[in-house]
Amino acid sequence: MENNKNTHLSSLMQSTMEKVHEMVDTNSIVGQPITTPDGVTLIPVSKVSFGFGSGGGDYGKPSKDGFGGGSGAGVRIDPVAFLVIKDGTTRVLPVAVPPVSSVERIVDMVPDVLDRVEKFIDKKSAKAEEEVL
Repeated sequence: MENNKNTHLSSLMQSTMEKVHEMVDTNSIVGQPITTPDGVTLIPVSKVSFGFGSGGGDYGKPSKDGFGGGSGAGVRIDPVAFLVIKDGTTRVLPVAVPPVSSVERIVDMVPDVLDRVEKFIDKKSAKAEEEVL
């Protein structure tokens, strides 16, 4: 009888974990690419959080095969960003709530600052070439 109870609990936990596995796969985190008519490819990126709980019990008299159990799971999928691929250039387009701390703002500004520095250097180089010619 003990072995039968363990089988029930194992079966309960196994089926719950299989369902969680079905809900949380790589396509939940990095979605399927979407290509727009103008040639831009968008790849959705999400954050996945999940929880799992299981329980069991043994009720009744020793002569009867009693078992009680329960399990549950929850999954939360939050969109975080899109990878935008256009003309061989990949950019991250965040869809999250704007940053609240100074450090988060600075981290979010880094790509724009680097782009501006690169454009400034390119302009300086072009101007220097014109002066040489």
